[in-house]
Amino acid sequence: MDNRSEVREFLTSRRAKITPEQAGLPVAGRRRVPGLRRSEVAALAGMSVEYYAKLERGHLAGVSAGVLDALARALHLDDAERAHLLRLAHEANGSNAILRRRRPRQPTARPGLQWMLDTITTAPAIIGNNRSDLLAANHLGRALYCDVYTDPNRPPNFARFTFLDSAARRFYPDWDLAADMTVANLRTAAGKDPHDKGLHDLVGELSTRSDDFRRRWGAHNVRTHGTGIKHFHHHIVGDLTLTYESMDLRAEPDLSMTIYAAEPGSPSEDALRLLASWAATHERTDRPQDTDHPPIERT
Repeated sequence: MDNRSEVREFLTSRRAKITPEQAGLPVAGRRRVPGLRRSEVAALAGMSVEYYAKLERGHLAGVSAGVLDALARALHLDDAERAHLLRLAHEANGSNAILRRRRPRQPTARPGLQWMLDTITTAPAIIGNNRSDLLAANHLGRALYCDVYTDPNRPPNFARFTFLDSAARRFYPDWDLAADMTVANLRTAAGKDPHDKGLHDLVGELSTRSDDFRRRWGAHNVRTHGTGIKHFHHHIVGDLTLTYESMDLRAEPDLSMTIYAAEPGSPSEDALRLLASWAATHERTDRPQDTDHPPIERT
């Protein structure tokens, strides 16, 4: 991905999101562009309009940390956006190349990681990479994501499932939110390693096949995937509300493990128990032909 183009589009998209009112600026007359003008961002960041325009054209090489911090404050960047801007600046300087790791041609999880997952027996647990590939799961994780495993590609991929599989609209009750998060995760990954060919290929495929993906990709939103709550509608046990924690693996910096849990005493905890029971009696992970199968009655 072209660094200057990425910088230009990211800064332009962030500027368009900030209103004068949010920036504490007076509003005078009709505005022809959404968000702030370049001159307003420059004034808020304490730099000349000419210098800011140079930055917005994509010239981040050699820019100091102080300038980047002033720019982040002026544009009201959150932590994920600040980190993304810093990575873009490092890429412009060539310093990201030092941190880049060689990747195997086929992304996989070491056997030891699978053994570790298999010791987690009461909660869904999965391992994925920055491209949203689902590389490994414990038995309950495979049951939770059995829809995703119907992808004939290996490894299955959450982004491909979200945008190309109609089952995703049922599996994610708030599909728009899930789609936004998925694309923001991929955009963050692209900032970490803009030379990841596998990610390039995935983005190219989804941009060609999905208008929903292409529109979201153009928004340049990024996020930090760490903890939160997810809502699912599983074709066997019905609705699930699960908290999740994602942890980077120290020996495999590109991989993360995510563990899901239900609130004790909640209907979702009962649903997880039902899912575990179903998984114990169904070795296959493919989705039944009738995706509108009614949920099991809970007693």
